[in-house]
Amino acid sequence: MATAPTIWTLFEYWQHELLLFCAIFFLIGALDDLCVDLVWALHRTGRWLARYRIAPPIRASQLPPPTTPGLIAIFIATWQEASVIEAMLRQCQQAWGTGKTEYRIYVGCYPNDRRGAAAIMRGCSGHPQCRLVLCDLPGPTSKADCLNRLWHALLSDELVAGMKAKAIVLHDAEDSVHPHELRVFDYLIEKASAVQLPVIAIPVAHSNWVSGHYCDEFAEAHGKQLVVREAIGAAVPLAGVGCAIERNHLGRIALRNGGSPFDATSLTEDYELGLGVTEAGARTIFARILDEDGQLVGTRACFPDTLGAAVRQKARWMTGIALAGWDRLGWRGSAFEYWMRLRDRKAVFAALVLTLAYACIALTALLILAHRSGVHDPKPLSSTLVLLLLINAVLLMWRMAVRCAFVSRQYGWRQGLLSIPRTVVANIIAIMAARRATFVYARHLLGGKLQWDKTTHAHFPSSG
Repeated sequence: MATAPTIWTLFEYWQHELLLFCAIFFLIGALDDLCVDLVWALHRTGRWLARYRIAPPIRASQLPPPTTPGLIAIFIATWQEASVIEAMLRQCQQAWGTGKTEYRIYVGCYPNDRRGAAAIMRGCSGHPQCRLVLCDLPGPTSKADCLNRLWHALLSDELVAGMKAKAIVLHDAEDSVHPHELRVFDYLIEKASAVQLPVIAIPVAHSNWVSGHYCDEFAEAHGKQLVVREAIGAAVPLAGVGCAIERNHLGRIALRNGGSPFDATSLTEDYELGLGVTEAGARTIFARILDEDGQLVGTRACFPDTLGAAVRQKARWMTGIALAGWDRLGWRGSAFEYWMRLRDRKAVFAALVLTLAYACIALTALLILAHRSGVHDPKPLSSTLVLLLLINAVLLMWRMAVRCAFVSRQYGWRQGLLSIPRTVVANIIAIMAARRATFVYARHLLGGKLQWDKTTHAHFPSSG
């Protein structure tokens, strides 16, 4: 007569099942990442052999003047950004004030954000290129709605001046801009409908783990992944900051959408706009270019420094890209485009696998304690499962080494080494954000409205 299974036998059964499930999907994800690594390495090697072996990459200060210089309009949508917007506007004036590129800054503010409006007015003081634009409705509505108000303000100025802007640049209130940014946009926007500069996360001093994990993710995403997307001809999503869109391209979108180019129902209008550029048959350039000091021309910003704020921000990204984006954008384009969209949309499922993996670790710890206490004698793992775990261990070490290399290139070797344990922090934030995003999207499917879960910014980079 068979004996009833003990609680330890059940624990062991579930441990084996979870090990197999997680090992298979970790292997799939690791091979996916490995393919991206290989494409990046081949692309980098090809560019070196074809160009950089003969002459070093051109610096931003060496770019030739644009064929047709024009006005660059900078759009900044704000809601309760009094703590950072004044510093941001003054830094823009310092960086671009004496440049040759003509520009005008449009800052959107809601009528019920009095502190924000006062800070914007202080930041615009003595800065004739800066203009405060009040939104029609009390805030917050959505970032896209605020950007549409700025678009209509630009149209009004164009009618009065009898001219058109050349490009629209998107920035956030916490961004620190580079002095050569407008020069790069003015030149490259003549060759493409959109240009994206790298985003460089600046860690907050007292939050080396939460804010620091953004450094790791952006160093790899904007050092490798966007480079690969451009290289294989897939759409390059815009980051919503440090990106320029050719004015006529945005105008055509506005004509199709009843006069407003930004979709006010989207949580990630920048991401969708970038994919739309490629779908329209146009080109997006991801520009990694150095200045004369060897520093990357890009947008520097401080990201959330608390766990709650990071989870809310990541949940908004997951909801807009991985969940709502599936419904809104579907699956279109080449095989490479399918591949990249699948990578974008796997975040919630990846968080589920991570959750099960941590549950498996907890079960394993319990079983080890039971074995050492003489309570339970576990069966050995199958040879297939052991092989899977060994392969995953090797690929995990490779993944950590790659991330460490990209972070070290941007921030130095100390931050590169910190990126390895920070992976655990990133995983915890991803799991919590996936849970929040799933509930938010479930409410939407039941008839609720997707709300703009605005990130609160309290820190401005001390140097740009």
